[in-house]
Amino acid sequence: MQTRKIDLNELAHLTELFNLFNSGRHLNRSTDAALWHELEQQAEQYQRLFTSLGFDLRIDGRGFAWFYDEDSNQNINKQSRQLALLLMVIFDHQADSGCSLGQFYQWMIDNALLDEVYEKHQELFNAEELDQDALAKILDNAVRKGFAAQENNHWRLLPSVYRYLDHFEAITEQKFGGDVAAYEEDELC
Repeated sequence: MQTRKIDLNELAHLTELFNLFNSGRHLNRSTDAALWHELEQQAEQYQRLFTSLGFDLRIDGRGFAWFYDEDSNQNINKQSRQLALLLMVIFDHQADSGCSLGQFYQWMIDNALLDEVYEKHQELFNAEELDQDALAKILDNAVRKGFAAQENNHWRLLPSVYRYLDHFEAITEQKFGGDVAAYEEDELC
């Protein structure tokens, strides 16, 4: 079996991309266009190189990339669990408001929305030992991990949140089978 050589000179942002992915962060097309362009142009070489180093670089066509780690998915940590809970209740709130879940990257998540979400789902947050102030801290951590961006007085979810939405939809599909209504309404929030 013959493999093509990887030309490291063509991988101008190798160190930067490796450090980003290795720290557990996600690269999003919408927040770092230059790095995304580099990754997109040299995707095959980056994937081959990282695979040879024992990493699984996943590039999602919806505009995000990350190092997939099967072990970390099985042993979800506390921060990931808290982010999943917060995203789940935000999605629930937005769905109840008639928002298209597939347009989550257009939502403005501010303190008023967090207050509403907390009030509605306080029992869930209490079970996780999260008070109202913790919700903003969870979103700040989401910013550090590449799941959200902070803009003025609100947060905006990034395309990497599709990983959570895909999971939520799979759970819903398992629970309700093929009778699940489509999430994609034309209405925007």
